[in-house]
Amino acid sequence: MSEKVLMKGNEALAEAAIAAGCRHYLGYPITPQTEVAAYMAKRMPKIGGTFLQAESEIAAINMVIGVSSAGKRAMTSSSSPGIALKSEGLSYLAGCDLPALVVNVQRGGPGLGGIQPSQSDYFLATRAGGHGDFHMIVLAPATVQEMADFAIKGFELADKYRMVTMILADGVLGQMMEPVSLDFGEIKQFDKPWAAVGTNGGRRHNIVNSLCLEPTQLEQWNIDRYKRYEQVMANEQRAEEYMTDDADVICVAYGATARVTKNAIAMARAKGIKAGLIRPITLWPFPKKIVGAAAKKAKAFVSVEMSMGQMIEDVELSIRCSRPVLLCNRSGGMIPTPEEVLAKIEEASKMGGAD
Repeated sequence: MSEKVLMKGNEALAEAAIAAGCRHYLGYPITPQTEVAAYMAKRMPKIGGTFLQAESEIAAINMVIGVSSAGKRAMTSSSSPGIALKSEGLSYLAGCDLPALVVNVQRGGPGLGGIQPSQSDYFLATRAGGHGDFHMIVLAPATVQEMADFAIKGFELADKYRMVTMILADGVLGQMMEPVSLDFGEIKQFDKPWAAVGTNGGRRHNIVNSLCLEPTQLEQWNIDRYKRYEQVMANEQRAEEYMTDDADVICVAYGATARVTKNAIAMARAKGIKAGLIRPITLWPFPKKIVGAAAKKAKAFVSVEMSMGQMIEDVELSIRCSRPVLLCNRSGGMIPTPEEVLAKIEEASKMGGAD
């Protein structure tokens, strides 16, 4: 068993990104993810990497475009208002078919809102983070270890599919400390024959560009991109199932909220209510196959969120509204308590019925 060290989520993620081969961090400080930038500022100069605090979030994401175009692993991080500012650059990354890792440690909104943890950027992340027809792979960690592991996996998935991977965390996971292993084993690297790195050896002159003024060609680009998205949806749906084998009520929760939900499930089981949890690990692609299969046995679902109710739409779509889906939520930086989740589980247990 590898030795573990006590680390804050933001710092564990940053160290893992370095282990993945990231040598270019371009960012801007904003609570509650500032430790990512601060950690990179200390570590990058020591390993021959580049840390650059850009003049704005917009500048940072455009610098990521430049680094990624050259075939290097690039990363930026921010929190909710800063991610919104990066949306144009996210669209350009998608239009250029460039891989990158983007970290969003969410805070409450809309607007400047507050600095407390939230999950209110679900739509921003899963419904595309900018203009145009595109998706990002979205990973949702629930532990400090997953903050680190998903930085590795995020770069691998981004390079494999030539897409942006977003890690959608929240202030709880960014700020909390837990033991974490930094032994990541073999880390996959990918050839990038498309990179704009000159024409040594007489190879084709690569051009990285998202501008296309010919409508039929632009349409074909979009069609081809969505064929790749279909591969992602077929191969990369991931979720943790917890006590779902005999569950009448299934909670769906991700990130820090899933940890609270597990406590509520233990409380429900103690009262004789068969409850379980599906924790989406990929928010896009959403684990529709797993959630849909669970609807064949469960009587009802509870979507537990730190938002006004966003993921609940994907739960309903996954089960084709075949079962009742209740919402247990807090917003504005408030976190649902186990007792609040339990109350919804009890309500759901009195509804519906499996076919």
